[in-house]
Amino acid sequence: MTGSTPLSLAVIVLTRNEEQNLPACLESVRGWCSELFVVDSGSTDGTVNLARAAGAVVATHPFETHAHQWHWALDALSIRADWVLALDADQRVSPELRQAIETTLAAPESVSRTSGYYVNRRQMFRGRWIRYGGYYPMPLLKLFRRSAVSVDLRERVDHHFTVAGRVARLTGDLIEDNANELAIFDWIAKHNRYARLQAEEELERARSGEPGGRLFGHRDERIRWAKARWRHLPLLVRPFLYFSYRYVIRFGFLDGRNGFVFHFMQALWYRLLVDVNRQELDEAARRRLPGS
Repeated sequence: MTGSTPLSLAVIVLTRNEEQNLPACLESVRGWCSELFVVDSGSTDGTVNLARAAGAVVATHPFETHAHQWHWALDALSIRADWVLALDADQRVSPELRQAIETTLAAPESVSRTSGYYVNRRQMFRGRWIRYGGYYPMPLLKLFRRSAVSVDLRERVDHHFTVAGRVARLTGDLIEDNANELAIFDWIAKHNRYARLQAEEELERARSGEPGGRLFGHRDERIRWAKARWRHLPLLVRPFLYFSYRYVIRFGFLDGRNGFVFHFMQALWYRLLVDVNRQELDEAARRRLPGS
């Protein structure tokens, strides 16, 4: 379908200082979507100029969390298309995924019964593909009907879209390769910030007693179920359990030396940092209680 009339598809990209990532992202969707939006949160590099040069409509909005930014984008942008593909600037659509999206959205008989589509994320770390440890394929709900989507605003680090209605899964990969994090120093600096936010979110959800998803539900419900159980595991112990699961049971060791660094840092070091932050937040809360 390449070269035909663009699909009724709006592509939205979130950015902040993404001049190293944005060109590849925008090139991967060039010419086959009907609308292209970039929502920027205060870039000081060439991000905005790159976006405008690529023909994107640029909107600016202060950043709170990814979830709030997506909620604002979906609510405030003048989206005319029926479908939205939601991307971060370090993600690009593979040719196979592009073909799958084109074919699917051009088939009214299947699209009419579906509200959203999962795509497979291919995670890159320092330029190399992380294939094992449960990291591939990693289905993400990224293509959805605009009228059916919602965002969980309680998430402080990640963001997950939920749709009302049937979901399906597409072939092809969404490649995530963050050029801003090729140096481990930058990766650590970002995850150091995220660890505090993740700890705050965990405490907030644990105290609210929110429902914990369903073990036999759809993928996102299963994830919520697992996260609810995770929150009640012993702090400082659960990171070692998770790393063992990822690196041994899910064959993360097959990713080689670069994979060891990734699984160790992402599954153990980062989770341990979250737990230490949770302990600090717990202790601070106890000190504020009357009579403590």
